[in-house]
Formats: sequence, C-alpha cells, structure tokens
Amino acid sequence: MQNTTVSPNPSEVTDSNEAVFNYEETRKIAMEKADLLTKAYDTNSVQYAIIDQGNIVVSGQMGKNDEQGQKPLTKDTMYGIGSISKIFTTVAVMQLVDLGKIDLDTPVVQYIPEFTMKDERYKQITPRMLLNHSSGLNGTSGGNVYLFEDNDTYAHDTLLERLAGQTLKADPGAYSVYCNDGFALAEILVEYVSGMDFTSYIHRYITEPLGMDHTLTPLDSPNTAEMAGLYYYPGFTGQLPNEAANVIGSGGIYSTAEDLARFSQLFTGGAEQFLSGQSAAAMTQNEFKTSLWPDDADNSMEYGLGWDSVNLYPFSEYGMKALTKGGDLVLYHASLVVLPEQDMAAAVVTSGGSSGYNGLLANEILLQALKEKGTIAEFKAEKSYGVPVKADMPKSMLQYAGIYGSSTGTMNIQISEFGLMSVTPEQPPNNQAQSYRYTSDGTFRSKDGNVMASFVTEENGRTYFQINGYFSPPGLGQTAYSMYSAEKLQPGVLPTETTKAWTKRDGKKYYLLNEKYTSVVYLIMPPYQLNVSKQLPGYVLDKRITGPNTAISELQIPGMNGRDLTGLTFFTEEGVEYLEQGGRILMSEDYVKPLNVAKKSIVTIPSSGYAEWYTISEQDGGSTIKVSVPSNASYVIYDANGKCIYFSIIEDKVQVELPAGGSIVFAGDAGAQFEISAQ
Repeated sequence: MQNTTVSPNPSEVTDSNEAVFNYEETRKIAMEKADLLTKAYDTNSVQYAIIDQGNIVVSGQMGKNDEQGQKPLTKDTMYGIGSISKIFTTVAVMQLVDLGKIDLDTPVVQYIPEFTMKDERYKQITPRMLLNHSSGLNGTSGGNVYLFEDNDTYAHDTLLERLAGQTLKADPGAYSVYCNDGFALAEILVEYVSGMDFTSYIHRYITEPLGMDHTLTPLDSPNTAEMAGLYYYPGFTGQLPNEAANVIGSGGIYSTAEDLARFSQLFTGGAEQFLSGQSAAAMTQNEFKTSLWPDDADNSMEYGLGWDSVNLYPFSEYGMKALTKGGDLVLYHASLVVLPEQDMAAAVVTSGGSSGYNGLLANEILLQALKEKGTIAEFKAEKSYGVPVKADMPKSMLQYAGIYGSSTGTMNIQISEFGLMSVTPEQPPNNQAQSYRYTSDGTFRSKDGNVMASFVTEENGRTYFQINGYFSPPGLGQTAYSMYSAEKLQPGVLPTETTKAWTKRDGKKYYLLNEKYTSVVYLIMPPYQLNVSKQLPGYVLDKRITGPNTAISELQIPGMNGRDLTGLTFFTEEGVEYLEQGGRILMSEDYVKPLNVAKKSIVTIPSSGYAEWYTISEQDGGSTIKVSVPSNASYVIYDANGKCIYFSIIEDKVQVELPAGGSIVFAGDAGAQFEISAQ
C-alpha cells in the first residue's frame, strides 16, 4: 500500500530569493526509492519528509502496516528513532548550558555526586566527553533495555549502580568510540540539573514548543494503534508487539519523519528561542580529531556533539556542511540528515531495514531537492579508489599479517610475498575471505577498486587495519567510510592451570539467565558459544585470557569497531558455574537438564529471578506440549541451531511442537509458575 502527502500548497514554498519550487520531481523520486526499500532492502514500511525554509515540502509513506490493512500508514504513524534520541539529549544538555546550569568541561561528578566507578579516572569525565563519545566508558550496560510493550525503567534506574562496578577502557578524552552509556548518563545529568524526569523535560522544552505532536517516549505509553507495525524474518509470519527501548536518552524516543524534520529547525536557525545559535553551532564542530583517528578521507562518521557526522559525504563533494544521525533498535530504524547552511533537512524512519539505507534515501531525496531548486547544477559522479595497479610489494609488509580483533570478532589477515592479501573473519556466518592486491601507492585494493586497505601503527604503539571504501547499493546512491576496522592482537602463553580451565569450556554453550521475560533479546540472541582461539593462543574472540576464570578486552579502536567491550568472568555458586558478561549472567550447558515431556511438570522461577533452561532430546523432537503461562512470565523455544521458533509474548498457542535438539527457556518474575503437560 502507499500513501504520499505533501504540505499545503507546496508550490508556494519559496527561498530567500522568492523563487518558486513545487518539488514534483523530488516527490516522485522519494516515492520510487521508498518503494525500493520495501522491495529490495528488507523494509516493511517507510516514512519520509523534507523540510525547506521551515516548511514541510515533501512527505510520504510506503509499505506494510497492519496485516489486516485496517490501519493505513499516515504522516502521523510513529516509529522508534533509536539513537537519534541522542540528539534530543544533546539539545537538552546544551539548553542547560545556555542557562548557565551546565559547563561542558566541568566534571560530571560535580552535577551527579552519586556517580562513581572503580576506576578513579571517572572523576575526569565531563559532559562534553559524554556527548562526543570520548568518556572512556565501556559502551553499553546492557540488560532489560529492549522490551516488547513494556516500559520498565530498570535499565535507567540501575545505570549508576552498574557503572559503579566498572572500570574505564581508556583515559577520558583520549579518543572517541561510540558509547551508549555516555548518553544514558547524560540523560540522568539532565534530570539532576533540571529537577525533571527526562520525558517531561523534552516535552516541555523541545517537542511542545516545536509543535512535535507525535513525538513520545515509552513512559508516555503510546497507543499501539498509532505505531508502525513490526515484523521479523522467517519463523514469525505475524505482526510483533511494539518495541520499547528503555534508555530514553540513548535510544528510546518515538517520532515521525515530519516531527524529526521540525526538530531539525534547531540546527538551521529556525528556532533560536529554544536553542541558541552558539550552542547549535557548537554541536556541529569536529569533536573526533584526537590523535587516534584515521587521516582525513571521505566519510560518514566524524563526530560532533551527538552527531554521527558533521561533514557527511556526499554533501562534502558539493562544498556543503551536512550533519547526520542514525538510529537502530532491533526492529525500528531511522536517519536524520540536516543541511544547516541550506536550511533544509530530510528524515526517514522505517520498520525493518537499517539506518544505513535510511540515510542513503535521505541523502538521495535531499540532493534531488537541491537540484530541483537549482542549488546544485548536476549530481557528482560516484567515486572509486581505482583498480589495483600491480607493483612489487616490499617484504616489510609481511609483518602486518596476523590475527586482528574488533568488538564484532576476529579476522585472520594473510599476506603473500607476491602482494596478495586475504582477510577472513573467523566467526560465522560472515567468514568468507575478502581479497586485496598490493598497489603502486603502497596500499591494498579490492578488485573493483571500491575498497582501499592499509595498516597504521599509531602513537600508542598499536597496529590497526584501516579500511577506506565507497558503497553503492543499487538505487540508493553512494556512501563513504574510513575507519580503523580492527587492531592487531598478540599471542600469549598461558599457565597450565589456566589453559586447562579454558579448554574445559571450549565449544560449550552458555544460556542467558537474567533478561526480563518481555525482552526482545530472546527473539534474536541464541545461546552464547564459547570458542577458545585456535590460531591466537591466549584469546577468546577479542578477549585476552588473564586467569582461569577471567578474560578482558583491551581494544582501543576509535569509531564503531571498539564499542561495547565486555570481559568474561566465571564464578561458582552452589556447585554451578556461571558466566558474567557485561552485566548479563549465563549458565553453562553442563547444568542444563533435558525437559521431561513424558509427565506433567511444574517449573518455578527461583528467588534469584534467573530463567530456567531445558534441552529438548532427539527422542522428544516432534512431541507437543501445552504450557500454562502466568501473566508475569513467558517461555521461548529454539531449534537445534539456536533460532527462536516460538515466543509466548508474540504468539499465544494452546500447544506447541518441540524441535529435536533444541532448547526451551522459562522466564518470569521470581516465584512465577508454569504448568507443562504433554499433549
């Protein structure tokens, strides 16, 4: 289905020179590319808007909403905007800066006395560091954040307690690496300084003054009928419940494309009464250029305060300053692109898809609008680094071969003396080798010339695998990236006792125990399999083993690939070994018993609140069970590959068939009881 709207009398929109634009071609292109997202890029529905000189000039929607077709998509259908919420948090902080209540470079502990950490360096963290990702915090204190139709404030309420048990991964201000906890803490900063809860604050000082009538948070308990329908990949054919992200200042706001367009006026000079021009401009300054950052190149990530980029490609090709922020929840995705000097912006929000594709769509329709206005004469040609020009490779390049790690896993880089390099991710499913050839400028190139790879040894003595590239998905233009993709890891020799302890765990599955029964995580997260590295002694993924029960991640990678670092800590209680990883508690498969399908049984959630896991034997595969589920609980079934095939929060079946070799988890509040019987 499709529904495309425009602002009243769009043909009367004028710029400062009184030229008239009807944006007919832009509206056509927007519709075509939104339709492309729904057909080729795993997107269920799309909503988009362009604002020009304070007027919504293009607005539309495309795709699937509810299955019955009873609730058509409209301009007021709300979507989760994910990390675009960080810009709201940044604006709130900067408004308090305007009032003289916050100084960006005064330590956060001066405003939040209860903020403490095990690492004394935390006293150096400033509000600026929270907003430019340079605080040194580990990344994301996960747990009970992404919930189905549940606005539980646990993640917000326990943040200070969680941080109190952590150390920093870097000196505050040393370098910028994406960090959700920085903005979750900035949300609390706004609350402490303003004396208001964050939801009330943004409504009073941002959404209401700007006329953003369809921008809410989970605490507003939005009407699910007004939210975009959510769907998932094979396994669940129906519509899912609404997704709530309960770290509001980091990623929990709901909005529409038109409301986000109105929000952009804070950065184009159209709403200086709500945010000073000085503070808006401060948000757009380069905040990423410490010593640890790749050299200048076309890029889509160059941090400002809150922004992912303050110099976005391809607008940099036209001499235009462009700001962008993307947002990704599990099921909702969003992008906002602002051209402050042109007083224009575009917003794209989706169910399904990704913020990356949304951003490309926003870029495309903005460029089309600029051309239609005559601001740009022609579109620039897409770029490439050029196909490899064969050259003799110096033997010194061989030193860069080895195992490299990032927060997403490890990769094996092999280099031949003939100048061929292969890069193979070690973790499935994306472990297909990428090939590069040494070329005359001293870098390695992909065969098509779209990717240039090199190695950089930084002042900190660490060696990085750098990737520069251009990416051109069909029909969506081109984006550019320049990043340190991974850091070289050095093998280590472990004591015999430590080696034995980790060898016993190698290859075993660990099951999550302390996630709330409404958590979206149960839908997407299979059991964690621990694999000790065979090619890099002393490591588990990017984590260096430091003792019989501990491993730590020591990566220092700016940007995205050093984010959300977690260690591994094993501990034993009442004869059961548990694993703690980034606040999550897991249990070894050694202690998971098979479900007894033959008789009626009762499962009770213990006083710890830990979930109860069972395996499904080959013999019981194909058996059918009936489960009586209390209101404060749920159960989830996984097949032998760890894929979720049933989640009682999503579906309500009287009886469910069990998969051979799979598993089942019962989650709920302490004391919740399930009655299970064979059918």
